[in-house]
Amino acid sequence: MSQLAVLPILIPLLTGVLLIFIPSLRLQRVLNTASVFGVLVLTIVLFINVWQDGIVVYKYGDWLPPFGITLVADLWSSGLLCIAMMVALASLTYSIASLDALRERSFFHSLFQFLLVGVNGIFLTGDIFNLFVFFEVMLISSYGLVALGGTAGQLEATVKYVTINLIGSTLLVGVVGLLYGVVGTLNMADIAQKVDAVGSNSVITLLSLVFLIVFGLKAAVFGLWFWMPGTYTVVPAGLSAYLGGMLTKIGVYGILRVFTLIFVQDVSFTHNIILIVACLTMFFGVLGAAAQHEYRTILTWHISSQVGYMIMGVGLYSVAGIAGTVFYVMNNILVKASLFLSSGIAERLTRTLDIYSMGGLLKKSPFAAFLFLVAALALAGVPPFSGFWGKLLLVKAGLESGGLLDWIAVATALATSFFTLYSMMKIWQNAYWRTPQVAEGLPVKLLFPPTVLLVAVTLIMGLWPALLYDYAYVTAQQLMDPLQYIDAVRQAGLSASQLSFTGGAG
Repeated sequence: MSQLAVLPILIPLLTGVLLIFIPSLRLQRVLNTASVFGVLVLTIVLFINVWQDGIVVYKYGDWLPPFGITLVADLWSSGLLCIAMMVALASLTYSIASLDALRERSFFHSLFQFLLVGVNGIFLTGDIFNLFVFFEVMLISSYGLVALGGTAGQLEATVKYVTINLIGSTLLVGVVGLLYGVVGTLNMADIAQKVDAVGSNSVITLLSLVFLIVFGLKAAVFGLWFWMPGTYTVVPAGLSAYLGGMLTKIGVYGILRVFTLIFVQDVSFTHNIILIVACLTMFFGVLGAAAQHEYRTILTWHISSQVGYMIMGVGLYSVAGIAGTVFYVMNNILVKASLFLSSGIAERLTRTLDIYSMGGLLKKSPFAAFLFLVAALALAGVPPFSGFWGKLLLVKAGLESGGLLDWIAVATALATSFFTLYSMMKIWQNAYWRTPQVAEGLPVKLLFPPTVLLVAVTLIMGLWPALLYDYAYVTAQQLMDPLQYIDAVRQAGLSASQLSFTGGAG
């Protein structure tokens, strides 16, 4: 079953190339949708296989690790793949129903498939250089999608997006090269073993901080988020659902992966820095959201604020904290994507994104108002909605850790929840509850199915949280025991001595 690990990369790659040469827009839509749905099914099968039988390792070209290209699907990566493909399906069907033909014909469908190649590859690669390669595939595709349409706002956002990500990519390839110079390998399992053998070392600690900066830039953490507010606001709602829901989580994925597998020798220093960054990101991100009056800009600032919660669990560095991060990431991807889709429905009904120029959406479309309210309350963490359970895990983990910084993080998380609720109710009051405006809207019926899909899943997570709790805790235990990952790669074909794996990790 190891071949399952390569299919989420291979199928979108082949589909993306094929779509370039298909002139029929209808056929492009059918092929793109069929590919995304097929990969979603395959990722679910892969996840079930990992859950039942353990970590899946695929050796590309049958080259044995640590020398060849290795794909690794553990509970963390395979779970994210399922959520990512679910959001991709919703985003694609929504985009097909709402994008104009000119944008669709501008290689939208090919770019979308290549974006999936990058995202899925990041989740599956077991090689830190190929992590950089898949980052570039993802970023180049997203550049094209952000610029799709060629409006002045999009081009300005694209220039900022490209510039800052070029800096991030340069830093990433540089720090990967430096790490290779220290440990002499690029396979992440092998790196983990060799870094563990070195022990606490100032060079390794410095490299870990550079990785934190690089992934923090991708995740849009405090001080590194200036590229984001102007990017997702100019992108059509269907695309912003996937870009806003997924791309910053790539940075969170990277932080969690390297700071549980590789950089665990100086936890009292590195993970405390992560916790401080988490607090700053949560609080100042939500203040940025509370100050806005444009629907999608509010949601964009909340992306950063919610990232703070996610890396808070990494900073706590406990099974409970990591479980909170896993739960929160899975839930937030769906919630954030559904809110961006709701913003598109609101925009079509009112022909504006300024919440002070909206009004009356509750009367115009009670169902659209219901979908927004469920997602908004989940984002704010109001019980019994899904966001509450993720925050509960993180707060509980912080209180159990007992340190002063941990308690500060808990207090910051609770305060941030209040401001999150305030900003969501600000949208509700002005856009949905207030006196209707006179503008005549556009049809939105075809936009409901993908939005309903995501909101329904988040509602299920909230009403039956045990389903995700079990997964989150088992995944956290696996992540906090890096030997499980290392042993899975070790057993992929060579003996421990041939792989130069010696001793335990962490």
